[in-house]
Amino acid sequence: MNFDFSDDQHEIKRTARDLLGKRSTLERVRAAAESRAYDESLWAELVELGWPGIAIAEEHGGGGLGVVELATLLEEGGYALAGSPFLATAVCGLVLQEAAAEDLQATWLPRLASGEVTGTVGAVDGLVPDAEAAAVIVLVEDGGASARLLTREQASVEPVDAIDPTRRYARVSAAPGVGHALSGDLTAALDRGRIAVSAELVGISARALEMSVEYVKERKQFGVPVGSFQAVQHRAAQMLLHTEGARSATYFAAWAADADPSRLAEGAALAKAAASEAGREVTASAIQVHGGIGFTWEADVHWFYKRAQVDAAYLGGAGSHRATLARIAAAKVATA
Repeated sequence: MNFDFSDDQHEIKRTARDLLGKRSTLERVRAAAESRAYDESLWAELVELGWPGIAIAEEHGGGGLGVVELATLLEEGGYALAGSPFLATAVCGLVLQEAAAEDLQATWLPRLASGEVTGTVGAVDGLVPDAEAAAVIVLVEDGGASARLLTREQASVEPVDAIDPTRRYARVSAAPGVGHALSGDLTAALDRGRIAVSAELVGISARALEMSVEYVKERKQFGVPVGSFQAVQHRAAQMLLHTEGARSATYFAAWAADADPSRLAEGAALAKAAASEAGREVTASAIQVHGGIGFTWEADVHWFYKRAQVDAAYLGGAGSHRATLARIAAAKVATA
């Protein structure tokens, strides 16, 4: 059995790596973060390439591809730490496609797929990415038991200066009864969103690991590269283990979303738990192996650490998803 990407999926991933490598260099990431403003030309280019609608059905103007293809783009977005509303809009599209009524899908999915508007998803008590500029917001309430679709005018949006300046965040609330309740399978919808966030965390972890390995090969102490020290090698090996474990879990979950929805809940919980832990642990270790410079503003590695902290908590942290896995395992044992 072949577990690799298809030729088309490899091409999507290569194209994304090449594009973002040129358009989202670390110099541009720093400039955007320090100015707290996105590079609008980058978002326009992603829209032109059809990224926002890649996993939206063709009947709604999307690319009609799957969560796997979306995950390849989001992994590369995390690797480049691209500043744009792509993640938030993609998650919004996934949730609406799964859980919104047909009339709401017909109203919003074509506009999200075309990039005419942006959207986002977030919990009423959490940080919501790119909410201030979003035309449509899915507000998750009651611990994920219910959600409402709100237009920007119906929502109260309070911008927040979060730890991560590479992305815009806000807190969102709305008066009771305002908006449209999502009546579809909200759990499955949010699970697809969690896979998307996990994919970005995989890219963040991979880049932090790569930057760390490059640094310890060059940085010398006592006349030898610090990468030759056993303690540094052990830390790098653990970073690799976290990264590859998160990658495997995330693409299993993406495959389940596309091919075997009966395993979606298990896959999404596994992916988000692994990716949230990887994002936090790998980026923290990256700062450690950079030594004293890793704690300075001039070191680019801290941008990845900051993005990972917020992504790790977004749509549930590692602990909550381990609890979900425990419940799934217990249910399987009970019915065995």
